[in-house]
Amino acid sequence: MQIATGIVAPHTSETWDTIVIGGGIAGISLAARLAADRTVCVVEKETGLAQHTTGKSVATFIQSYGNGVIHALNAASLEFFTDGRGDNGEALAKPLPFIYAANADTIGELQEIYDAAGPLARDMQFVDSAGAVEFSPLLRPEWTAGGLIDPHVFDIDVHALMQTFAATLRRCGGAIRTSTEVVAARREGDQWVVTDRSGAEHRARTVVDAAGAWADPVARLFGAAPRDIQPLRRSVFTLAIPGHLADSVVPMINAADESFYLKPETAQLLCSPADETPTTAADTRPDEFEIARALDAIGEATVVDARHVRTTWAGLRSFAPDRIPVVGFDDRVEGFFWYAGPGGYGIQTSPALSELGAAIFREDGARTANEFGVDPADISPSRASIIAAAGR
Repeated sequence: MQIATGIVAPHTSETWDTIVIGGGIAGISLAARLAADRTVCVVEKETGLAQHTTGKSVATFIQSYGNGVIHALNAASLEFFTDGRGDNGEALAKPLPFIYAANADTIGELQEIYDAAGPLARDMQFVDSAGAVEFSPLLRPEWTAGGLIDPHVFDIDVHALMQTFAATLRRCGGAIRTSTEVVAARREGDQWVVTDRSGAEHRARTVVDAAGAWADPVARLFGAAPRDIQPLRRSVFTLAIPGHLADSVVPMINAADESFYLKPETAQLLCSPADETPTTAADTRPDEFEIARALDAIGEATVVDARHVRTTWAGLRSFAPDRIPVVGFDDRVEGFFWYAGPGGYGIQTSPALSELGAAIFREDGARTANEFGVDPADISPSRASIIAAAGR
């Protein structure tokens, strides 16, 4: 998915309170929050927004997904997705039937998933083989030993979500500059002077690094030490929904051992081997070996015809070493704010994480302490777990 803006960088100097680097869900959502009380410009090196990680995501809200920090952000984002509406009045997310499925070898994983969800597990339901197959007729009875149903899962309309945040940004007087790749930066007094590839200069008191897989390279341009934000490749492919289920409600299935997942999308299934292969910050190709592995697993576990793949692609998901987002001002570089590393949770946590990020940016301690269930110290770019991993 690529969201066009029709706006290109002018070849003149611009001055803002804050420049946000990165036009994915992270940059756009935080920019929309910050624009309420300051002038904000988002700069994106591609010709449109959401061209990399955000636009290639399977885009699902799974409340039980992630670690403790992510669980708190999930819980704080749930109301946004259950009640939120885009500018056109359409729901930003719709309920999606969902089940973790296990065979005899992986049945113990279900209890681990349940236990890891903590308080979020209160509405989850264990089912036996028959119950799992009744819930999802895609599952083969002879493979299925049991399942765990999570009722708090939603299919997110990423395009509507992005446009909603972008519209909020513009209504507040903010701007989006696409085709604007940052190539240099210098500090002059209390301002950053940011130069793009065209030679245009953009000035701001503060700069936000929301560059996703490019977060560390961008940080180096500003003299900030990298935080070891590692891009990981995630491969995706599509298969046809079996003809006899074409008119049925087809739940999303996650294998309990994360060997695959599949999600209904109109008349097809979005499938993935759930791979996370370390790679470089670049547009990436799907891993054919991982796709072949997932096809074998899907063929064993389900009645889906796994012989005919329709399309394939890959995206990047970027994590800090402890798999917790990196949010806060750099401890050594003035006016440089980290907003990186949400990994595969960036879209589903964007409502709460952007509010929390904006509160930390404004140094609003009361909000950060009371509203989000996340200690800012746990996501700080100066926390010990990532400073040690980055070799500082």
